[in-house]
Amino acid sequence: MSAFWRTSIGSFLLALLLAGCASVSPEEQAHRNRALTQFQSGATALRNGNYSAAKADLDAALLVIGGSSAGDASARESRSYFNEESVKTFRGEPYERVMAYYYRGILYWMDGQPDNARAAFRSAAVQDQNPELGINQADWVLLDYLDGLASAKLGGDGSDAYRRSVAEARLNKPPPYDVQANVLVFLEMGQGPTKYAAGEYGEQLRFRPGSASDPIAVVRVGSVEAKVGPYDDLTYQATTRGGRVMDHVLQGKAVFKKTTDALGTGAIIAGAGVAIAGDSNATRNVGLGLVAAGVISKIVSAATTPAADTRQWSNLPNLLSFVALKLPPGQHHMTVDFQGPNGETRVTRQVHFEVIPGRDTVLFVSDRNT
Repeated sequence: MSAFWRTSIGSFLLALLLAGCASVSPEEQAHRNRALTQFQSGATALRNGNYSAAKADLDAALLVIGGSSAGDASARESRSYFNEESVKTFRGEPYERVMAYYYRGILYWMDGQPDNARAAFRSAAVQDQNPELGINQADWVLLDYLDGLASAKLGGDGSDAYRRSVAEARLNKPPPYDVQANVLVFLEMGQGPTKYAAGEYGEQLRFRPGSASDPIAVVRVGSVEAKVGPYDDLTYQATTRGGRVMDHVLQGKAVFKKTTDALGTGAIIAGAGVAIAGDSNATRNVGLGLVAAGVISKIVSAATTPAADTRQWSNLPNLLSFVALKLPPGQHHMTVDFQGPNGETRVTRQVHFEVIPGRDTVLFVSDRNT
């Protein structure tokens, strides 16, 4: 092979090495995963009743996911053909971002701030929209239902939000508002969906369904009893946008990888044929050049990493529900039975609480509480 080709190939491979596979230190990757860590620790703190820690974690995570990625170097790196999507700062899929705002809305209402709770539920709804795909409205039942309930309790008109929630209901239709109801019980059930990579190069982000082992919650306080089913399903939300089934495919990287691999194979075969059949040094050099170009193309293909980002908020529930009760002031004891499809009780939670006149008492009960 001529000195020209040796120099060209060496220069190209050096440029590929420098431009592509930049390593990320464990410390830097931990920094890029901080929102994910805070999502998970915030959910755990909420279930454990450590509300101050839950607020701190969720507020910190929301600062990350609410910021623009335009100037984020990690986002630029992930768009490179030679870096995995998982090197970027974690902001989560839409359903994960929705849940962060949803949990924060619950905590605002616990603190006697239904106006801020409503703002959080509305921010959650924005995460489920995608105007580029023609999806201009979220289809989570509880986001609209709670938006309207907060508006009604604040003296406004929540009827439009209520009508949207009823129209969006796939599992169960929420009841009309009772603004006199002073105990708001947020319920969650089951294990949420899990992400996995599929496709020839792992470029397709897919979801395994979450569990649905607790489809009914029976809430009892003294002689008051309410049976409530789920209103929102995170598996459905993870796999759809606006009711439309979505496949998250890194098509550009996958096509690039396949194309460069095919081109490389073709160039090597063609170049070898020319080099063998060539009757002059010039012809043989052309053939060897084609072989070299094919090898480079194969190297580029091998270095291309189209694998989908499967980092996930792993302690989410699968089903969300809600019930509002009207109770007199004073101390109360609540029993919540999470029941299976045949009416068998899977998990029971006991909650002691106080109803204070003039404000809502907000309770969060999960079948995953420790």
